[in-house]
Amino acid sequence: MNVVIPTEHSRMQEIREKVHYGQRLTLEDGVFLYESDDLLAIGQMANEVNLRKNGKKVYFIENMSLYFTNVCESHCAFCSFRRDQGEEGAYTLTGEEMLAYIEKHYHPGVREFHIVGGHNPHVPFDYYVESLRVLKQHYPDVTLKAYTAAEIEFFSRLSGLSYKEVLEELVKAGLGTLTGGGAEILSDEYRKKMRVEKADVNQYLEVHRTAHQLGIRTHTTMLYGAIETHRDRIEHLIKLRELQDETNGFMVFIPLSMQPSSPKASIRRRNSAFEDLKTIAISRLMLDNFQHIKAYFINIGTQLTQVSLAMGASDVHGTIVKERISHSAGALTPEGITREDLIWLVKGAGRIPVERDTFYNEIKVYD
Repeated sequence: MNVVIPTEHSRMQEIREKVHYGQRLTLEDGVFLYESDDLLAIGQMANEVNLRKNGKKVYFIENMSLYFTNVCESHCAFCSFRRDQGEEGAYTLTGEEMLAYIEKHYHPGVREFHIVGGHNPHVPFDYYVESLRVLKQHYPDVTLKAYTAAEIEFFSRLSGLSYKEVLEELVKAGLGTLTGGGAEILSDEYRKKMRVEKADVNQYLEVHRTAHQLGIRTHTTMLYGAIETHRDRIEHLIKLRELQDETNGFMVFIPLSMQPSSPKASIRRRNSAFEDLKTIAISRLMLDNFQHIKAYFINIGTQLTQVSLAMGASDVHGTIVKERISHSAGALTPEGITREDLIWLVKGAGRIPVERDTFYNEIKVYD
């Protein structure tokens, strides 16, 4: 009796055939890919899937990141952005103060305000509602991409309202979509070890489910590179894939490379380029029901972002203007980028830059 023991090559070939014929990859497939060092094979498969879904188009948006407050009740182990009330560097801006900041940096091409911040319990829920309302009144044509699922859970506790009621109040004030943050790794064991003192796994998913049921399309993320295992990452992706099967409400997945606590940290304290590219490619392969995978240049840099366009990424985020959260944690990348540089970056990868709105409607194709 002959026993055939699958080799790494034959196992990769099985996965290649699944990808080619559009069959869904399993948890074991995903873990195998993470443990393989054949980055080119993984990237080629991801590129095949992306070209099938999006052709050579790569999307970006003119946006601004805004942070109303960095005061936060949570003390998550990986966060360098948060402050306690009264601590040096702590702030909570009024709507008028935020408008003054915007006026210094705004130009008519901006289509989206990306709004996140701390879970500040020293102001009422109405503060967060009014923050959106004042922006929408002054910039009615700009989409408000505001708050994470963890912030929505916090607002629910702060106000006594259900997730649905919180979201309905925010939509009345001008909310267009939720950001993807707060996911970290969707494992309760991980969240306990990393002191993720905010929405748990089920709460994170339930907020997005509720948003999707209300017709709000959303974004989602994964913060990788801490203590999680490869299996944890794949299970995270499968949880998102299962919710997408149910609601089809996610527009894009954003893998976020963990940043060290200091810009002076050595390369040994950062994810390798190999790991970043592999994560983008595996995300593309596992999330077969997501249209887009984003390469976030704030975390991985512009040149690696360019390479990722041949490994499954179809979105390079946006101009941002001044990013603070990753940079407070030690990111070495630019805080923002110009439209011209984004176009150059995409064209340099042999792809077609497409300026989009928040909902992936095409504004202009730069072919």
